[in-house]
Amino acid sequence: MMKVVTFHGGVHPPEHKTESNRTSIRAAALPPFLILPLQQSIGNPAKPLVVVGERVLKGQQLASADGMVSAAIHAPTSGEIIAIGEHQVPHPSGLADLCITLKTDGKDEWIAKTPFDWRSAGPKAVRDYLRDMGVVGLGGAVFPSHLKLNTQAIDTLVINGAECEPYITCDDRMMRERASEIIAGILMVQQLLNAKQIKIGIEDNKPEAAEALRLAITANQSHAVAAIEVVLVPTLYPSGGAKQLIKLLCDIEVPGGVRSTDLGVQCFNVATIHSIYCALAHGEPVIRRVVTITGNVERPGNVEALIGTPLKHLLKEAGDKGSSGYIYGGPMMGFELPSLEVGLSKAGNCVIAKSPVDFPEKPREMPCIRCSKCAEACPAELQPMDLFWFAKSKNFGKAQERNLFDCIECGACAYVCPSNIRLVDYYRFAKSEIWAAEKTKHAADLARERFEFREFRAEREKQEKAERLAAKAAQKLAQAEVSDDPEDAIRAAKIKAAMARTASASESPASDVGVVATDADQATQLAAEKKAKIAAAMARAAAKKVAAEAAVPMVHSEESVVAPAQNIPVSSLDKSDRTKEILDKRREERARIAAMSPEERSDWEAAKQAEIAEAKAAAALRKAESVAPLEESASSLDEEKAAKIRAAMAKRDAEKARLAAMSPEEKAALAAERQARIDAAMAAKAAKAAKDE
Repeated sequence: MMKVVTFHGGVHPPEHKTESNRTSIRAAALPPFLILPLQQSIGNPAKPLVVVGERVLKGQQLASADGMVSAAIHAPTSGEIIAIGEHQVPHPSGLADLCITLKTDGKDEWIAKTPFDWRSAGPKAVRDYLRDMGVVGLGGAVFPSHLKLNTQAIDTLVINGAECEPYITCDDRMMRERASEIIAGILMVQQLLNAKQIKIGIEDNKPEAAEALRLAITANQSHAVAAIEVVLVPTLYPSGGAKQLIKLLCDIEVPGGVRSTDLGVQCFNVATIHSIYCALAHGEPVIRRVVTITGNVERPGNVEALIGTPLKHLLKEAGDKGSSGYIYGGPMMGFELPSLEVGLSKAGNCVIAKSPVDFPEKPREMPCIRCSKCAEACPAELQPMDLFWFAKSKNFGKAQERNLFDCIECGACAYVCPSNIRLVDYYRFAKSEIWAAEKTKHAADLARERFEFREFRAEREKQEKAERLAAKAAQKLAQAEVSDDPEDAIRAAKIKAAMARTASASESPASDVGVVATDADQATQLAAEKKAKIAAAMARAAAKKVAAEAAVPMVHSEESVVAPAQNIPVSSLDKSDRTKEILDKRREERARIAAMSPEERSDWEAAKQAEIAEAKAAAALRKAESVAPLEESASSLDEEKAAKIRAAMAKRDAEKARLAAMSPEEKAALAAERQARIDAAMAAKAAKAAKDE
């Protein structure tokens, strides 16, 4: 008999196991519907392979594993897929998730089973097969089992039959009734891992299960290639934790952040071993499991139910007495079910119907008194009170520094807390927030990497395009240089000039002087250049205004051009000479204005403004005289024409008001623009006349 080394902490709550472990496992009746969540393991949810309305057979794959950290889902019985969508799932949040709803047909018709030769198959083929058969940890963690086989040879294979949590007895009954199948599965895993020894840990309150396994070992002794030992461990919660059981059986402490396989130990639950046996020996996927139905029911016990069976159906079969609530899992690590309309998942090892006697209302939380009882009970040797404060204050960094993720959420700290603080709830909250933050950071990092790669690709394509164009230009240049055609020589010179400009443009001006300007210096320089351009534009506009006011007004007609100052017809004069004469006079006038003193220019501008005002008044009088008859006759027109006339008059008045409201700078700019158009028209006319001659 080997010596058992105990672990730190632990508690011993009331067991409540005798209520359900005295009767054999019974088969649950086939329900009318099965609700199969796609998230049946730690990792990625499975991807649906079926569609609504499709008929499926028992054992048919309904959803495939999405990556290595995932597991497939199969039809627990034959029937029709009636829905693929959101449905409430067994989770503490009570939220809905993607589920496949199967309507059973009562035929329980299997697909054709294909044998798998696991002995001759390679390790990867075996792992892929177990992943596609949906094998996950059935002890409650639902970790994909094929990942545990992805290791080199180990020293010790630990089989977890402790089942330490109160009320749960499904593993106990399986070890009693299916010991030979469990031992056969253990030998399979031992060969896959090349384990040197096998240790089965069972709490000392399950002597019948230990004896059944010993008898099965004796019966299979001829097939055993390694020593198998059944070890009774003290009944102390949580001895069923993997690290705690390894400590008990192997006297090896697994530090935080270290896998047990790095220390030569691997651990499997007995129910998981049984599912591996069914998959490798019989080609059966995980479509059922043994679940304990206990608490406030008439017939507590263990039932073998199909995955997806509504919990309401199982409680009705057990004779629910009208309970105050229901716990999914054990009372220490389980959670309150939001509804019984959810389907049984692979993680569901127990459903407890609560009664006010066994589960009184939780007392109100009180402040932490720093009594350190939680630290004494913690099997992971943490400081739960510190983790509580950091989680409550959302100081998740400090919580991680205190090894938050070493917490196995066993609930021993909350069990002994005299202030009734629900410590595990705070730890779960902190973990979920950290995981969400890491997921967001991962998404941001991925987006940044994609953006940087896109920029790199765009720059690379730009460079490649430039290189192609340069090569093409060089080829054309070489062809033009060897040609005797003068046009090719001109083309070659142009290509050389363009290549020189491109080369000079690619050089950084800052590199010539060895100085790199900062963003602030560049902004200041741009602002100064913009101011200089605005000042130059205003100066040009003012000069154009002066030139426009100094120019002699010209009156154009189709028949003649009249210079009002001389008042003589010039249609018979030579047009080019006339244009030249007018332009010479304009230049002389501009020179005269430029030579004026400030006082003379002021007097000249005042006189010019008076002339302009007088001309405007005369024009307004003429317009008023011409409009008056029109307004008198408008009354005789029909209403539509009168409306058009009034609209035109209103538009004219608005334009006049707009011009009157202009600032001097705007008026100068407008006058300069008009003068530019006049100059352009005159130059075009002079060019045409010279061409005609």
